Amino acid sequence: MARLDLSNIKKSFGETPVLHDISLNVADGEFVSLVGQSGCGKSTLLRIIAGLESPDSGDILIDGVSVRDSAPKDRNIAMVFQDYALYPHMSVGENMAMPLVMARLPLYARLPGMRSVIPVGRRTQPEIRGEVEKVARQLRIDHLLDRKPAQLSGGQRQRVALGRALVRNPQVFLMDEPLSNLDAKLRVQVRTEITELHASSGLTFVYVTHDQVEAMTMSNRVALLQAGHLLQVGAPNALYSDPASLDVARFIGSPEINIAAGEREDNGVRLGQALLPVSVTGQGPVQIGIRPETLSVADAPGLINPGPSAHLPKLTLRKRMIEDLGPEVLIHGAFDHAPDALIRVRAQKSDAYGASDDLTRAQSLQVMLNPQQLLFFDAQGQRLEARAQIAAEVA
Repeated sequence: MARLDLSNIKKSFGETPVLHDISLNVADGEFVSLVGQSGCGKSTLLRIIAGLESPDSGDILIDGVSVRDSAPKDRNIAMVFQDYALYPHMSVGENMAMPLVMARLPLYARLPGMRSVIPVGRRTQPEIRGEVEKVARQLRIDHLLDRKPAQLSGGQRQRVALGRALVRNPQVFLMDEPLSNLDAKLRVQVRTEITELHASSGLTFVYVTHDQVEAMTMSNRVALLQAGHLLQVGAPNALYSDPASLDVARFIGSPEINIAAGEREDNGVRLGQALLPVSVTGQGPVQIGIRPETLSVADAPGLINPGPSAHLPKLTLRKRMIEDLGPEVLIHGAFDHAPDALIRVRAQKSDAYGASDDLTRAQSLQVMLNPQQLLFFDAQGQRLEARAQIAAEVA
């Protein structure tokens, strides 16, 4: 295990800046995900940690020691790439053993035929084999050690790539979108295995992904990057429930957060015909963030009744379409006062769903908003503090 500290990392390719003054601390044994859209700089940052790229300025410290000028092989860091990078002519066992062979045997002893002849090879081979078998058992691929990569499934190849990195006993474990080549069902399975691997190994993990679900379900903390800037770092739920900006709120959460324009009034914020009894800091326009799952549909047949709602502001939603997602539905529409702004409502089905087609035939629905679950932003997308002035029974 090791602590990893990134201090004021900057990187440009030619005249194009890629990373802007990135500072990030990863504690011993922590799992931190770097998440963001393609091209935001997350893979470049990972390669800088590994030593495959050099920063223009800033420093990388492992356990307080700078490794900025150290070669990749001297950093005791293991990295798993998106494409696995397995040697097709070697068996699983030989692929996993290769980092140990390269580290422990001199150049003349690395050829397979020489390892059993030269004394240093004869001494080292049993040790390497034992360490490979131990990691293979941990990853449940010990029965595959004699197979070639072409004989493996995508998930098995991914575990071999993980094993080849783990067998080095690294201080820091880096992964660059390792699940992107897997199908949806296999991604869920391997995601669970990586989480279990982190828990059992206690290693420091830095994981790059563009998939917010991976980042939210696997990590102790999430670092969200956008266009080379580090927008926010925190626990997954903190980025969801307490985003620092509109950009963070839009990226975290599925479906994406709804955004509606509000107007300040003396006794609250007006959204269409609804007056939200909230006090919002600052001056000027207000953008209201509404998570699809926080909206409730009043008296909708087939949907779970949210309970007493007389105190909640209501708006009319003109329905456009409904997506059936199994245990829930996703309703697409727009508020009466803003017909061009798409609004999505994620609602749970009740046992009565499907008994009638009233919900399907309905042209409009009454949607309720809880001011305590809304997020408020200024015109530039910065978070505004809001205090709900509502009746005690809402709490």
